[in-house]
Amino acid sequence: MKYPDNIVELGTLLPDYMGFIFWDKSSRYFNGQIPELPKSIKKTGVFVNETVENIVQKVLQYDLQAVQLHGKESVAFCAELRKSLLKNIEIIKVFSILDTFDFAVLEPFELVCDYFLFDTKGKLPGGNGTTFDWKVLQQYPSSKPFFLSGGIGPEELEAVSEILKTNLPVHAIDVNSKFEIEPGLKNITLCNDAIHHIATIKQ
Repeated sequence: MKYPDNIVELGTLLPDYMGFIFWDKSSRYFNGQIPELPKSIKKTGVFVNETVENIVQKVLQYDLQAVQLHGKESVAFCAELRKSLLKNIEIIKVFSILDTFDFAVLEPFELVCDYFLFDTKGKLPGGNGTTFDWKVLQQYPSSKPFFLSGGIGPEELEAVSEILKTNLPVHAIDVNSKFEIEPGLKNITLCNDAIHHIATIKQ
């Protein structure tokens, strides 16, 4: 999210999370003020290879409830960040997938992260607008809940529904570029439709 009026309008739909990108190379880079939002929405800071000190500073400045690590952060880095943050701040570690993935790399992260996020490997750390082969997730060996991300748009919602019906521990669906009018500006109608669609499947 990037624009105050759009942030407020989307907030009325009560998504579980709302993301703010603090990576200055992103077209969605956020450096404004976050308007007042319903308390149920977890404000999430997205960081790429940032320092622990800067992440903690942004968490305090913007009263974030979650941080999403979208770079090459190590297990040691996540552990240090966990010690530096309040216990109720969620840590979401992103892993990029294309056609295959070695799920063994996740195991050491399980103790230092609250959630994983699986995105599509592309030229940018995120927002590439393409999906990965979701069949790879059938090999997911963990009970750690994860976010499903990567090029999810209105056309993919039926396929997402099928994944939600499986035993995979999907915690949330992360949507971004295919629900935008321009980078950082969300199409409220499309977002509303997606939220209602996913809510119906979860019932």
